[in-house]
Amino acid sequence: MSSGSEQFRFGKMPLPGIDTALNVLASRVGQDGASALAHLYARPIRDEDLDFLFDLYASTRAEEMAATGWTPVEQQGFLHQQFQFQHRYYQEHYHDAQFLLLLRRGTPIGRLYWWHTASRATLIDISLMPAVRGQGLGSAVLELLTRQVDKQAQPISLHVEPENPAHRLYRRFGFEVVADNRVYLKMERAARALDDRANRPVPPTQGNDHHECT
Repeated sequence: MSSGSEQFRFGKMPLPGIDTALNVLASRVGQDGASALAHLYARPIRDEDLDFLFDLYASTRAEEMAATGWTPVEQQGFLHQQFQFQHRYYQEHYHDAQFLLLLRRGTPIGRLYWWHTASRATLIDISLMPAVRGQGLGSAVLELLTRQVDKQAQPISLHVEPENPAHRLYRRFGFEVVADNRVYLKMERAARALDDRANRPVPPTQGNDHHECT
């Protein structure tokens, strides 16, 4: 588990391997994005955040659990087991990633797990509590992340459940499905160069716009 006492303003949060701080981009995301990011902070997750992180995880599976017919105790037991498995998996397979707690005015509202290497980036997870969903936060964070990665012309990949409506948001940001194992869709956003004059991503060069299933 990542730990640390330093708290970052989200606009100034450093991401490994990315040269320019996100606050340089915050002013470029447009009025809607800037408003959504207002008062948003991020810091490394700590042991004392586990209860909140479990509640957040459980909220993302609430509809699924409601359809099981299980008792609340059975649901809680299953969710605790799955959360612990997921947490261990992320820590072991992405040990050098950033595991960040998202806070607004000091109150935890979500998490952002982000892995960035010299050649590519992976959006491991972005989750928000139900009370703050639909306010443009996810779009604003994705705008910042994709713009910054585009400055290095690198691809971004992620996995999402087929029934998760978030895949529609990812498509709007240029992610395409490259593999489907019936449990998760693997989506990838091809490497792009950032057109600094227009401050917009330009289309991928020929040869980078085709995805092979893996």
